[in-house]
Amino acid sequence: MKITSAELKIMATRRSQYPEDMKSEFLLVGRSNVGKSSFINTLLGRKNLARTSSHPGKTQTLNFYEVNKEFYLIDVPGYGYAEVSKKRREKFGKMIEEYLETRKQLKRVFMIVDFRHKPTEDDVLMYNFLKYYNLPVTIVATKADKIGASKKDKCKKQITDTLDLVVGDDLVIFSSVTKEGKDKIIKTIEDLSVDTI
Repeated sequence: MKITSAELKIMATRRSQYPEDMKSEFLLVGRSNVGKSSFINTLLGRKNLARTSSHPGKTQTLNFYEVNKEFYLIDVPGYGYAEVSKKRREKFGKMIEEYLETRKQLKRVFMIVDFRHKPTEDDVLMYNFLKYYNLPVTIVATKADKIGASKKDKCKKQITDTLDLVVGDDLVIFSSVTKEGKDKIIKTIEDLSVDTI
């Protein structure tokens, strides 16, 4: 699949604002500052479609990116950022929960983690939260270009062991610098976007 068009279509805070066209949807979750914006821009071949920021906690809505007019990539507020007030964190949590409970067209969740570090407690909580809803998850380990080849297996094991991945969930090593993993993610989206009706 070649990405020919991508635009930020909708910024939603509640169900009534979600798109109604029943296109396949792919959700992106991850800690603040883990590289979600870079992941989106690399995947879609755009430089600044998703704004990268030195200030974590910038995304405060569910951002629906329409791609090839065929499917949506949805970026949600990052979690685990201490400076976001408790009240706002609860609001984000409810916003994401409402989405997860109501979207039949959600095909897969891409959960972004930093390949260099052991997943945090927040990462474990998020993974378990997604599994509570029986959602299929692909763990995307970003910043792979910063890890030497000899350490990759150790980092991989650290992620799969910490998150205790269930059968059917997978791990993709990704780099927005070398583009490693990009084709794999696009192939996953392509396979799941095919109309099965």
